[in-house]
Amino acid sequence: MTAAPSQPSAIEVVGLTKRYGTGKPAVDSINLRIASGSYCCLLGPSGCGKSTTLRMIAGHESVSSGDVLLENRNITNLPAAERGTAMMFQSFALFPHLSALDNVAFSLKMKGVGKAERLAKAQDLLERVAMGQLAGRKPGELSGGQQQRVALARALITQPKALLLDEPLSALDPFLRIQMRAELRRWQKELGLTFIHVTHSQEEAMALADTMVVMNHGVIEQCGSPHTIYNKPLNEFVARFMGGHNVIETSAGKIGVRTDQTRIAHADSSETAGLPSIAAVVTDVEYQGTYVLLGLQNPGSSHAVVATAEYAVMLSEGQFSAKPFAVGDAVHLAWTPESAHALQG
Repeated sequence: MTAAPSQPSAIEVVGLTKRYGTGKPAVDSINLRIASGSYCCLLGPSGCGKSTTLRMIAGHESVSSGDVLLENRNITNLPAAERGTAMMFQSFALFPHLSALDNVAFSLKMKGVGKAERLAKAQDLLERVAMGQLAGRKPGELSGGQQQRVALARALITQPKALLLDEPLSALDPFLRIQMRAELRRWQKELGLTFIHVTHSQEEAMALADTMVVMNHGVIEQCGSPHTIYNKPLNEFVARFMGGHNVIETSAGKIGVRTDQTRIAHADSSETAGLPSIAAVVTDVEYQGTYVLLGLQNPGSSHAVVATAEYAVMLSEGQFSAKPFAVGDAVHLAWTPESAHALQG
């Protein structure tokens, strides 16, 4: 599946494939266009091919077949340093014996840029990412968030046309992760660069991306805006992976209904009369502060925890207080026809 951005594409991959040995390809002939100046997130479960795709774009992984284009220039066989892209790794990969300033300036040093010029450019970038006052510190003297800012400045000093980020927030604690993703989004907008960001977090991708690319088993399952993918998942895999949806078999086929748009009533109640519904049993009640999440199963199912619950319903705290449910309650799980979305496959 190919994205169709309205603005020119910065990155385009055509029939991109990666094979290891004779088994199923890690990336299987994918086509993707990423709009210039946009923030794109590749996401999916472990082993889906998202990081391999990013490494092929970066030049850190060879391409078995297909092409990678940057602003209509074929860069498939170019070394990483000659592509016009820069990579931020999950580990940040900073040199521990160098100061923040020297880490940022290192690539310019390798290119033979004079000391005064490269250090001035490095200092300017550190100022831009609010690290100017810590330029003399070594990585071991910096927090995780500060190290990430240094890694970003180091990537930007090469003036790339696209910045590639391989799970850059996964090593941070939850509070810092939220703070840093807001900063990444702000930097991307201010710089006007194309960012391609690999993550396994649906929440992270929805917070950051203009375009989300959901991958599974080396192929692209769906590509679109966060709003489109969350509200109109193309198939059962996307609906289940993104979460927040019930996948329900009906006589007309398989549908998805968002958990916050699904209705629930006790089995002896007529509240959902006239609506399509299925019988279920409450298997779990989770208080989440502003809402309560109910896990449900078809009667007789052996599952008993919300992580493996077949269905879920999200109720506001007020709704649950007015009409509580308990584990073991027999219920009707219902929905309105307009809240249902047909799923392929």
